[in-house]
Amino acid sequence: MGDSLLSSNAFSGHSVSDAVEESLGETVLDRSVMGASVLYGLPISGAMGMKIEKQYTPGKWDWIILNGGGNDLLFGCGCGQCTRKINRLISEGGEYGAIPGLVAYLRNTGAKVIYVGYLRSPGVGSPIESCKNDGDELEGRIAKMAAADSGVYFLSLTEMVPYGDRSFHKADMIHPSVKASKEIGQRIAKIINQ
Repeated sequence: MGDSLLSSNAFSGHSVSDAVEESLGETVLDRSVMGASVLYGLPISGAMGMKIEKQYTPGKWDWIILNGGGNDLLFGCGCGQCTRKINRLISEGGEYGAIPGLVAYLRNTGAKVIYVGYLRSPGVGSPIESCKNDGDELEGRIAKMAAADSGVYFLSLTEMVPYGDRSFHKADMIHPSVKASKEIGQRIAKIINQ
């Protein structure tokens, strides 16, 4: 469940979910949708997956891989003065907000949850360069939330992209390349295997 971090490269069979499936030898149902948000107010398109919470499919899941919040910041506040939006997503201590509410709902199904962070800009030519501080703040809060529940794992990707290395991004310098999707999927599989 999530946004384009997970859904990128799906049409070619090289998404994060494909890499998890290949690494584990297990079937993975990918419900992520490009452009999806945690905070989303339109009912029809929200029900079609633009609201990440609505991507959930009932079942006896062992693990739920989840990401989200980036589009809320990028489109909701333009990566500037995002404190109010971040507070709606998750409180400073990680206990309250839309993200902890969604994770609690998913945990109540009996599944463990892996919350995946975002790729960082390699520092060259990325339109999300100005989002770094807000992204760090959001993910710091998500890490606190995960630390409070032994069934929630936060996978940070902050160190994955070396400075100046464009190979982890598509040409838009926002979305993950096939190389990045594979690496993220392998890191998720490692958490599950451990």
